[in-house]
Amino acid sequence: MALTSLRLFAALMVVFLHLRGLKVITDGPAWFLKIASVGHVGVSFFFVLSGFVLVYTYAGHDLNRRVFWRARFARIYPAYAFALVFSAPFFLLALNTFPFFAWASQHFTLACLLVIGLLQAWVPLAALSWSMVLWSLSVEAFFYLVFPLALEPLSRRSPRVLLLIAAGCWAISLLVCSLYVWLKPDGDIAIANDYGTWLNVVKFNPLVRLPEFLLGMTTGFLFLKKRYEKQAALPAVALGLAAIAFAITFQQSIPFVILHTALLGPAFAAVLFGFALEPRWSRMLNAPILVLLGDASYSLYLLHVPILIYFFYGTGRRRFANPAGILAFFAIAFIASVLVYRFIEEPMRRRMNPGRASKLALREVRETVPAA
Repeated sequence: MALTSLRLFAALMVVFLHLRGLKVITDGPAWFLKIASVGHVGVSFFFVLSGFVLVYTYAGHDLNRRVFWRARFARIYPAYAFALVFSAPFFLLALNTFPFFAWASQHFTLACLLVIGLLQAWVPLAALSWSMVLWSLSVEAFFYLVFPLALEPLSRRSPRVLLLIAAGCWAISLLVCSLYVWLKPDGDIAIANDYGTWLNVVKFNPLVRLPEFLLGMTTGFLFLKKRYEKQAALPAVALGLAAIAFAITFQQSIPFVILHTALLGPAFAAVLFGFALEPRWSRMLNAPILVLLGDASYSLYLLHVPILIYFFYGTGRRRFANPAGILAFFAIAFIASVLVYRFIEEPMRRRMNPGRASKLALREVRETVPAA
């Protein structure tokens, strides 16, 4: 339950990032503006969470790959398809307006096929096509292909080896990002503008983001292979949150691409590990409203950008960019996400995957990425 609720807070970081990036929120407390400025790290959290939860769900069970992949498709694609339809007017109208749609404007048919096929993250300049948040589902689809192949090999490793693998995954992520910062293959202008061919590779390519998922998987096996006292939860969560707070506070001193993609993976793993122990003080996250919104956070992630555009910029000029308007936006976004969860996500999941074992269904904590 606690992990489900944590999804809501990670998704909100992404929402605040786009509210700030699209200049709906331009002022506020310094601490809030710092958090909103690094909302993209919410994606990394979900990649780590995905690996952790899939291991928790499927480890120790015979895994039929075909059944697994069908279950994952049923999990992500119905709401994804709805989001494509819902955001299509924004995409078509903004093709010649937003710089990150330039490639899609020149290769419109191919861009649409890539997005529909969950392949856009493999083509650097196509990654943000259609809606700027959908690239992470392309990455997640690749993780689902990899998971059955990695599950058994990792399950045979000792805790010591798993720790080494986790450290290696983090080191690889840091190395790739550091090489980009050192070599500057896109030049200084691309880094300043947060847009460039190789920058998009480091930010969005599924192979580059795979270490975060594998870090989550290794953390899941570490969690399952030993019995831990609940007292271990507090130091794990405290250390993780302290590292996250440090990174947010000193974000201007950290190269953007390192913070975006690599830096906080171990901190997220520590937080997940601690909350998975279900200490008594974490029960506040079991509040029904938090669990419901956590369940609906995938839809919130998929829908919040087009809702934001339609609500605040529907007339072509910014409107309602005040506290009352922002509250109204969140009310609309939450209600829409819950409705999509209740009437599209869950019904289609049951219909497309009727044979899912009840034991796994009861054990599963929904892990799908909601991110930027």
